[in-house]
Amino acid sequence: VWRNVVLMGLLHLGAVYALSLVPRAHILTLLWAYFCFLMTALGVTAGAHRLWSHRSYKAKLPLRIFLAAANSMAFQNDIYEWSRDHRVHHKYSETDADPHNARRGFFFSHIGWLFVRKHRDVIEKGRKLDFTDLLDDPVVRFQRKYYKSSVVLMCFVIPTVVPWYLWGESLWNAYFLASILRYTISLNVTWLVNSAAHMYGNRPYDKNINPRQNTLVTLGAIGEGFHNYHHTFPFDYSASELGLKFNPTTWFIDFMFWLGLVTDRKQAPKEMIQARKERTGDGSA
Repeated sequence: VWRNVVLMGLLHLGAVYALSLVPRAHILTLLWAYFCFLMTALGVTAGAHRLWSHRSYKAKLPLRIFLAAANSMAFQNDIYEWSRDHRVHHKYSETDADPHNARRGFFFSHIGWLFVRKHRDVIEKGRKLDFTDLLDDPVVRFQRKYYKSSVVLMCFVIPTVVPWYLWGESLWNAYFLASILRYTISLNVTWLVNSAAHMYGNRPYDKNINPRQNTLVTLGAIGEGFHNYHHTFPFDYSASELGLKFNPTTWFIDFMFWLGLVTDRKQAPKEMIQARKERTGDGSA
């Protein structure tokens, strides 16, 4: 898919150039870019992933609207497409029906899968899964209908205009730092869950599957690197064992629960987790 090859090449070149602008940028612009990164991440982790893909908790309308807007800032396909591909990934993980099959190598599972047409198994087996629940959500339908305009607004216009309007940053700096660099980093952090977290790390819950516990991915993807746990217990809203684990996405969902915007958080019982560790774990935890 040469369009994707060219666009991703230009995007990454723009991100490299953006690094040269960091010393000349206003400190508030850098903080704003990081804030946009966090919002972008939540749109994927708390939104498309844990809420819509796995239905691991329920969110009330105001939170779903926020997460949909944050998901548009992430610009990684609309919620329906992202969740559809992710469910196929879980159902047929590490096979030709997996959209980013890690058995085809690090580059393919990281970004290469976007550079080629989908394997026919992805399409054929994906058609057998039920996604009607996604389109039953009016927020998902609205975001899908107006996705292109919402991406322009959330991913590029708002991140660029706010620093220029509020503290006099140049549009040039604001665009390359808060839009291009932030967007590129957020993409690669998400992709690392598909690549690095399927190749490097331990497997305390199930040694028979590829997904691993990867600390560096956890730090970058705000809690999504406990991947062996997640593929073992995909219904768990925390995507990790609770406790002192670093999981900002879980903290966010818990805070929304405290505000009354989240209900029905699903969790794997401790007994189930311990039994699974003893039965199929690699003994690392």
